Amino acid sequence: MVGCGPASRSRKRARQKWQPEGRRLDIRKSFLTRRDLSCGMEVQRALERLHMTIFSQSVSPCGKFLAAGNNYGQIAIFSLSAALSSEAKEESKKPVVTFVAHDGPVYSLVSTDRHLLSAGDGEVKAWLWGEIIKKGCKEVWSRHPPYRSSLEVPEINALLLNPKENSLLLAGGDCQLHTMDLETGTFTRALRGHTDYIHCLALRERSPEVLSGSEDGSVRLWDLRTGEEVQTIEVYKHEECARPQNGKWIGCLATDSDWMVCGGGPALTLWHLRSATPTTVFPLRAPQKHVTFYQDLILSAGQGPCVNQWQLSGELKAQVPGSSPSLLSLSLNQQPAAPECKVLTAAGNSCRVDVFTNLGYRAFSLSFS
Repeated sequence: MVGCGPASRSRKRARQKWQPEGRRLDIRKSFLTRRDLSCGMEVQRALERLHMTIFSQSVSPCGKFLAAGNNYGQIAIFSLSAALSSEAKEESKKPVVTFVAHDGPVYSLVSTDRHLLSAGDGEVKAWLWGEIIKKGCKEVWSRHPPYRSSLEVPEINALLLNPKENSLLLAGGDCQLHTMDLETGTFTRALRGHTDYIHCLALRERSPEVLSGSEDGSVRLWDLRTGEEVQTIEVYKHEECARPQNGKWIGCLATDSDWMVCGGGPALTLWHLRSATPTTVFPLRAPQKHVTFYQDLILSAGQGPCVNQWQLSGELKAQVPGSSPSLLSLSLNQQPAAPECKVLTAAGNSCRVDVFTNLGYRAFSLSFS
């Protein structure tokens, strides 16, 4: 019979021998491909961590969670209660959930009683805190301010709640302040006067007025009832706080009754608003990116890794180092519902959010990954 001799049986055994080996090679190749892909993803994640910037933070209404937004459009939700627990582990300092909120950076975050509001390039989005905590990260609504051109997509890097009016104030790259009714979602007014990018907003709680700081070097005070500009302070024109080598831009702003503190290119300075007079110039060379009043202190941060604590007189009480080379945002958790989570958090040019359980030292850091 043809094909039944020793040579034929030898060829058959050879095929049987080589076919499994071929399959083994395919399996090996597939394994290497998966391993290479996994390594590539690890390298990509490491590069993302290396180049990450955290622009914004906001505490949940219950005070037990912290949201942080980065330059990749991601929002990470951290459990402050878990991280501060006596049984906290390293895993407790990582996000309970991370989701992509915007195509570009998340420049600003603010929380209402129910929603987390986030701002990116030309849009504001809302997310339900109750769903976020359950890891259900689906946007509730998205709004686009009425810009002068349909081709204009400016950054929205400042969000501010006006609780008395149940409205949202927002500003950024189009040099205007927009007010939005949170109940209807409609934009009710645009406040015009700045001639350059707006960096920061601050609400005067005792009167319906808002302050805005801009690249044009001015801080402007607006009456929210009429939409009129009622006061302009051109900070860089005052010799005691001018620093021409750093520029005239205003990068941070805070107010407390008749007092305002602002800085950026000009020196960090405390002002009396009624007289438009600088009363204290704080002796700090580095431009500041965030400032806030806290009890009888002023806290500031900016270029450099430290959170600065100032007496109102201008005396530096402390400089507390963090883990980021430069800081862009500070957040004070003062929610009465969670006194055990009363902390200061600081973030900037890093994937970490530093947590200060008291103002004297950094207790630990939360990490995006």
